[in-house]
Amino acid sequence: MRIHVLQLFVGDKLISDTYNSSGLHLLSAGTVLDSSDILMLNRHHVEYVSIEPRQDEAIPQNVNADIKASPAQSLAFESAIQGIKSLFSNAGAGDTIVNEVIEKAFNPLIDSFQGEKDVVSLLLSLNSKDDYTYQHSVQVGMLSYYIAKWMGKSELEALHLGKSGYLHDIGKSRIDQNILQKPGKLTSKEYDEIKKHTIYGYEILRSSLQDTAMALAALQHHERMDGSGYPLRKKDKEIHPFAQIVAVADVYSAMICHRVYQQKRDLLIVLKELNRMSFGELDPQITQVFIRQMIPNFIGKKVSLSDGRTGTIVMTNPSDFFKPLIRINQEFFDLSQIGHVEITNIAM
Repeated sequence: MRIHVLQLFVGDKLISDTYNSSGLHLLSAGTVLDSSDILMLNRHHVEYVSIEPRQDEAIPQNVNADIKASPAQSLAFESAIQGIKSLFSNAGAGDTIVNEVIEKAFNPLIDSFQGEKDVVSLLLSLNSKDDYTYQHSVQVGMLSYYIAKWMGKSELEALHLGKSGYLHDIGKSRIDQNILQKPGKLTSKEYDEIKKHTIYGYEILRSSLQDTAMALAALQHHERMDGSGYPLRKKDKEIHPFAQIVAVADVYSAMICHRVYQQKRDLLIVLKELNRMSFGELDPQITQVFIRQMIPNFIGKKVSLSDGRTGTIVMTNPSDFFKPLIRINQEFFDLSQIGHVEITNIAM
């Protein structure tokens, strides 16, 4: 069946090769389209393609609802969780952290995710029964690795950054668990104690690994570009590049996770908050790279709108990430042209 690209869904299968107007080969027959493929067709101004007939013409309600980790990925994730628990235990007891132990726990997780395109959605499908701190550490490690790769860094540097993210909260091993797990609002004294985890982490990593970059990532991941962070109110170029990347991963993971004192937030709200923070608090280049990698995964997702309607994202808007083209029944609506309508929820 021949179909306009605006009507494509993730999972449609091409039955013929696709070329742009200049004759450049874009996609081969047999390609099962993902969100990045659809975005590329739009960028090359392709209007129509031929796809295999769909078994069900209904609008997909949640294309990625069935995203599940493979047994190998689940095993690697649990291994990374157990690894960070062990490292926290050792650090809390005053023992030296060994790089070989870190790599044995973290590197297989990276290996198991190689080749995945929607790695963020897949990562979110992995949950552990262990507490937030350990799961958060694994997420930040993974996200730091991928942000580094998206920024064009080498595999070696990306792995270095991933391990930095994995260990960014190691200083919490020296914080009273009653404070870390407190369900209510922290007192000023308790919050001051929590903030010391950055200094503790720096001390642990400097003495154990003699790795300045990893130690500074632990020390500075709560610093902000405008000097509003902690513990030393560093700003702009005073903040180590590793800490700037880990900070973006840390903020994202913290906002999408459920914690004892905070409900997890809708993905769109999280990305909007990251976008806001890129104007002063977080490094703008790093943050925008992360957001641009997230946005194509919205194609095919069901959304709720502020006027009560529901629809499906069919194309993202490169000039306004949060105003995509929406399909409602058989009609298309460009939200960038409808100022009063906003997306209020995205089904992940």
